[in-house]
Amino acid sequence: MHKALFRPVIALIALTVLAATAGCGTGASQASAPVSFGPKSSAALHRTPAGRHSLVQWPTRPINFTEESRVGGAGQNTPIGVTTLHGPKSGFTGKVWVWAPPEYYEKHNANKGFPVMEALPGSYGFPVNYWIGSDLKLEESLAQWSKDGTSLPFIVVMPVLNPNDKQYYDGSDIPGQPKIGTWLSKDVPDLVRQNFRTLKTRDAWAIMGSSSGGFAALKNVLQNPETFKMAIPNGPDIVPDSPLWNGHAKEERENNPEVLARRLIARGGPPVYVAFQDGSRENTVLPKVRKFISQYGHGPVHTRLQVVPDGTHSAATYVQGLGEGTMRWVSARMTGPTA
Repeated sequence: MHKALFRPVIALIALTVLAATAGCGTGASQASAPVSFGPKSSAALHRTPAGRHSLVQWPTRPINFTEESRVGGAGQNTPIGVTTLHGPKSGFTGKVWVWAPPEYYEKHNANKGFPVMEALPGSYGFPVNYWIGSDLKLEESLAQWSKDGTSLPFIVVMPVLNPNDKQYYDGSDIPGQPKIGTWLSKDVPDLVRQNFRTLKTRDAWAIMGSSSGGFAALKNVLQNPETFKMAIPNGPDIVPDSPLWNGHAKEERENNPEVLARRLIARGGPPVYVAFQDGSRENTVLPKVRKFISQYGHGPVHTRLQVVPDGTHSAATYVQGLGEGTMRWVSARMTGPTA
């Protein structure tokens, strides 16, 4: 498995993010400034958009996030906020970072709900989710692709992937362990709904991840198709492999994407869309992805594979792939900002 390939860069990315926020031009106070993405008044909080059948879901309990950094370029200096979430359904407590695209703040979009992408890192994904890093430019790239018309303007939510950097939890509820599966599939989406204008349809929810996070993304769309319509698994593991499953074979099977795909196909849906991404040099991962697509990419399981030329098992490769066709395919199958 390739989970460990991401580990050496985690500490570097964490230091890079901290240095960027501490050394920004407006001084250290910017990094600790409060930022809210929800309505600024109680009247606006309970506002009902026009139309009986509106898909807009208004924020229910907006909080103040702490500003982590700002997104430059096409991101137009929009903030990335962070909070510590005490997950009411999972019981797990961890950090979550959030970002809204420039379009979210535009006056003509004030009554619109936006699509959401949950972005999971590789390796242990703790204590920092590396998708907040200015080196990878995920948010800046999404903003540019939205401007170019090749991507929808996504709200991006970036939780920690594991409770520590000692074990992998396979994005699952392993018996006797923190309920990371519930954290990722229930608590984190609920936090977004409480704080942002979202949409009351799974057609506006995607989950992306790399390596171990790619496994979690693949598993989640198959296990929770009522929440997520789209997954973007980057260089993913295909089957669970955490040693914490020892003695829990039945539960491990319930979190196996191959088993979940067979069941979804057997019952005829709901349809899900899986946009795999791999580098051409991922000699171990790529054959397993191709095999999964061959066996399970039919019926309600719609798949696509973006192979990045000369790409490696790295987040930079996957951002490149997003811009080379993945986001266009993903966005064409999802619901954009809607009033």
